[in-house]
Amino acid sequence: MSELTEVPKAVARPSSFLDQRLGGANFLKRNMRKIFPDHWSFLLGEIALYSFIILLLTGTFLTLWFKPSMGEIPYDGSYAPLNGVMMSEAYASSLEISFDVRGGLLVRQMHHWAALLFIAGMMAHSLRVFFTGAYRKPRELNWLIGVVLLTLALFEGLTGYSLPDDLLSGAGLRVTEGVVISLPLVGSYIRFFLFGGEYPGDEVISRFYSIHILLLPGIILALVLAHLVLMWVQKHTQMPGKGRTNKNVVGAPFYPAFMAKAGAFFLFTLAVVAGLATFTQINPIWLYGPYTPADISAGSQPDFYLAFLEGALRIMPSWEINLFGTGHAGTLPLSVIIPALVPLGIIVAGMALYPFAERWITGDNREHHIADRPRNNPHRTSIGMSAIVFYGVLWLFGANDELSTTFHISLNVTTYAGRVLIFLAPSLAYIITYRVCLGLQRSDTRLVAHGVETGVIKRLPHGEFVEVHAPMAEDIEAHIRGKEPVPMLASGDNGSGVPPKGVRGPLGRLRGRMARAYGGEKVPLEPVSAQEDVPVGAGGEGRRLTS
Repeated sequence: MSELTEVPKAVARPSSFLDQRLGGANFLKRNMRKIFPDHWSFLLGEIALYSFIILLLTGTFLTLWFKPSMGEIPYDGSYAPLNGVMMSEAYASSLEISFDVRGGLLVRQMHHWAALLFIAGMMAHSLRVFFTGAYRKPRELNWLIGVVLLTLALFEGLTGYSLPDDLLSGAGLRVTEGVVISLPLVGSYIRFFLFGGEYPGDEVISRFYSIHILLLPGIILALVLAHLVLMWVQKHTQMPGKGRTNKNVVGAPFYPAFMAKAGAFFLFTLAVVAGLATFTQINPIWLYGPYTPADISAGSQPDFYLAFLEGALRIMPSWEINLFGTGHAGTLPLSVIIPALVPLGIIVAGMALYPFAERWITGDNREHHIADRPRNNPHRTSIGMSAIVFYGVLWLFGANDELSTTFHISLNVTTYAGRVLIFLAPSLAYIITYRVCLGLQRSDTRLVAHGVETGVIKRLPHGEFVEVHAPMAEDIEAHIRGKEPVPMLASGDNGSGVPPKGVRGPLGRLRGRMARAYGGEKVPLEPVSAQEDVPVGAGGEGRRLTS
């Protein structure tokens, strides 16, 4: 009985019930009282999780009425402008959901907004993990699972985007087919697998439907569960602060604090998605009409998560290689292959390999449970910002026709500008971010050394005017003082003129140079100096801290 009184009754009673039948009381009590740290950035991953739950619920609703068939029928539904028009059953059922099923348009738009929020949430969560170094040992496997999840989500979005079979999604499907068929060796086989023969065929919607509601969601759900289990077992990272170390977790228990907060945040996410679906129209397929290969739309762009591939296709020069004369069999259309594979390959492969590359450069094999402040690892932060700008340039020029039309700029000018900025902008982002990080570190050093400016001016006995500084709050100072030098591989000799084993040879020397550039303390925190008590206002006291 004494054990049950140590935890809330709402935990103790179910634990006792299960223990008498399954022997699981200790397991339940231990995990229900698991501690979770509290920081606003940790909610980014929860946004993605809750959006995925909304996707599953709304997607189940839509499957009850959607017909994944490309069979041609005349439309006779409620949308009068399309009455009598021949269209696929997929498009007709999408119109039926939008106009004839009670709540159908709301749910369809909720599904689309939740898909955008799901991918945006995963992107933001990945950036949080990257910038804070939360991918380091022992979380490399969980980071790789996250990279795979993000990649699969892009393909899941592509298949769902194509299902209504309207003119806009058909144009995207035509681009997809062009990219697939350009791939050397495997392109024709992948096209046959997706389309069942020549484009557009009559099976692509049914095949995309199976992939969209069965294959990819099943894999994503399994990986999400694995991701959560690993996070639960390895414990959550926490931001530096008072009393926080690599050996503890400071926060609130899973029950009741975290469960209450998570439940409220899920309802908030649901409300945002429902509000967007109610008041903000998205993908009005009835305005586009049914897809036919003979028609094409103007000013069409994909959803934001695939816009970077569209931008890569638009700014890429029209290069190709003819290996065996000028026949089709020997032609490699680099203008399609490079945009299709290189940008996504750089981002995905870079994300997957970065934890291992950083560990190889720094020689750091320790476990890390305290997250870094992005400013305290300027090279990592600069690399991340370069990747964001690289993605952003491609995303922006995925709409270069709209830019040209809106701002009355030549389409050729926007194309050439994209080709220059794709190299120039990430380089500038790296340099600027690095300098900003060092500036922020120097600002932290001044705060630690001199305290916080109060705006109070005092005149000293010898006539000098100084501003009074007050000491920082303990939690803020502990947060700043949680900074650790970036680990650096030992590259010097051992006194005998022989360098360590890891930095021998050409590759080892390169590793040593990279370690010296990447690691080490760039701006060390200054020690707190002599303090002098001075008044900071009526009835109050403070300290003027001088270096």
